Amino acid sequence: MTLATIATIALPHATLMLAIDLALRRTMIESPCVKICTLDARSGLCLGCGRTIDEIARWTTMAAAERARVLSKLPGRLVGRDAEIASSTR
Repeated sequence: MTLATIATIALPHATLMLAIDLALRRTMIESPCVKICTLDARSGLCLGCGRTIDEIARWTTMAAAERARVLSKLPGRLVGRDAEIASSTR
């Protein structure tokens, strides 16, 4: 008997929870969200991830290519934002 078979017999609920967790991981969409969800009034960008409100709202319905395009823009947006913050605090 294999370990997987023993686990399935002895712990059926744990096996089911593991299967559900793996299925959810396969369907989850990666997000640049860092849980600092505050929009800058001037730029319209999230201070945490650099996305616009429209990009945030549409994120889960965007095609993978569109999400990749947005992700490629974020570093430049965040660098620009950081430079603006630094110059305004001087």
